[in-house]
This record gives sequence, C-alpha cells and structure tokens, in this order.
Amino acid sequence: MSTSQDDELNMIREQRRAALQQQFEAQASQQADAEVKAQQAQVEAAQIDGVMRTLLTNDARARIATVALATPARAASIKQSILQLHQQGKFTAPMSDEQLKQLLASHSKSRRSASIRRI
Repeated sequence: MSTSQDDELNMIREQRRAALQQQFEAQASQQADAEVKAQQAQVEAAQIDGVMRTLLTNDARARIATVALATPARAASIKQSILQLHQQGKFTAPMSDEQLKQLLASHSKSRRSASIRRI
C-alpha cells in the first residue's frame, strides 16, 4: 500500500475513533442524568412517605400500601390528593381508614353506573 492510502486509512480510523468517543460520552451523560433523576424521585417518595406517617392512621397506611402494590400510579395520585387536601385544610390529621376509603371511592371510576344496552 502506498503512503497516501495509509494516511487516508489512518484518518478514517481516527474519525471513527472520535465518533465512538463522542457516542460513549453522550451515553455516559444520559446515564448519569437518569441516575440523578431516579435519586431525586426516591428522595421525593421518601419525603412523601414520611409525611404520610403523620397524615394517615396505621390502617389507612396499610390500605394505601395495598393499593400501591396493585397500581403504583394510583397510589401516588392518592398520596398527592391527600397532601393537597391537608394543605388546603380540608381534613384534620390523621386521616382514618374510613376517610381514605371515601377518598378512594371518589377517585375511582364507577363501574356501577355503566349500562349495557342490547339491540
């Protein structure tokens, strides 16, 4: 091979190496961002759980934990609702299990109101 071909091959290799290096740096940056977001989410969840200890009775916390096992998104929504209600002064802490049942019922889609028409 001639020197011009060697130089051209080395240049292509260097370009490829630089492209791979940029790709690895971008992936590392994305992974670091994802880890930071996950840590923030864990901290927020821990804070909310700490507040729930003061806002809910033991039975109500057990009920919300059961809901979280079935549908974590619904449990998070209910917890946010409880926080909002407390901030607005709509209930006095601690919320009983019966009050939580009423809140859950008000947030659920009613299956009893569905009607079936037969043609």
